[in-house]
Amino acid sequence: MIKHRSIVAVLAILLVSSLLFSQGKMETQASSQQEITVYAYDAFCGDWGPGPTIVTAFEEKTGIKVNLVSAGDAIEMLIKVKGEKNNPLADVVVGISDDMAAKAYEADLFEPYKSPALNSIPSFLQFDPQSRLLPFDYGNFAFVYDSEKLPSDMIPTSLGQLTEPKYKDKVLLIDPRTSSVGLGMLLWTIEVYGEEGYLSWWKAMKDNALTITEGWSSAYGLFTEGEAPLVLSYATSPVYHVTFENTTRYRTALFSEGHSTTIEGVGLLSSSKKKDAAKQFIDFLLTDAQLDVATANSMYPTNSDTVLPPAFDWAPKPEKSLSLDTLSIEKNLDRWLTEWTQVMSR
Repeated sequence: MIKHRSIVAVLAILLVSSLLFSQGKMETQASSQQEITVYAYDAFCGDWGPGPTIVTAFEEKTGIKVNLVSAGDAIEMLIKVKGEKNNPLADVVVGISDDMAAKAYEADLFEPYKSPALNSIPSFLQFDPQSRLLPFDYGNFAFVYDSEKLPSDMIPTSLGQLTEPKYKDKVLLIDPRTSSVGLGMLLWTIEVYGEEGYLSWWKAMKDNALTITEGWSSAYGLFTEGEAPLVLSYATSPVYHVTFENTTRYRTALFSEGHSTTIEGVGLLSSSKKKDAAKQFIDFLLTDAQLDVATANSMYPTNSDTVLPPAFDWAPKPEKSLSLDTLSIEKNLDRWLTEWTQVMSR
């Protein structure tokens, strides 16, 4: 009987030890599973954006879980990250453009990261010499028109034409204070008309435009709903409609004075506690994910190894690309926005 009880005791000890070992093993596996949080602008995260597809592919390849957070428009996203600086929640931020970069640098948010993928990205797209923001797509701001609503003799060929009376209530614009696309339009007018003339264009458009929305999504939604035949967007926007709707109805109006360029960047937050995993995500975005980014975002990929589908034949490249230097934007942007607000609120 004593021997039997001893055997039972030993078995019980072994069973408890096994359970404790298994529990410890599971806890170790759970703690070792990496998870990063990625902030991106709304259109990137939406059902038709590249975000969900990219996250799934990245998780399957690396085993790293991604918490993709839709953080508003690019400007709203930057404000959010700055507000969380002392209590960081994200590891990576996707969608800070070159014209907003100065604000990001000023806040000291991002850590330099020389991704190996930069070797396949042309130097003219690498707008940050310190690699705090790495370019993942680019394009030109442009007005897209509905060829079934706008007669061929009404297709504008310059910014100046849009101020003519015949375009009244036919144009949708976007607020530069709340949208990176709207900000691109503001800079575009400064690039074309200079500081002495850009406000005159906006004064004329204040009454001519149907409305000025807070973000690109709302403006483009009104456009596709038929509220107006012209909308501020990108020269590459028709790619989306060709790819997903099999229609060439929506087209780009090319302007003689040129088009403002925008380059979107991805950055590693200095406050991240999971930098190795975050860097892997950035590398993936700049390599394997480039075709998905180009197709879903309807923008040009920055990685020169990417082979584009035929739909990009419907994305005409302007003969002249315009841009302002970062230092000029950093020095003057707040004043330009204040001047714009004063003019448009009168």
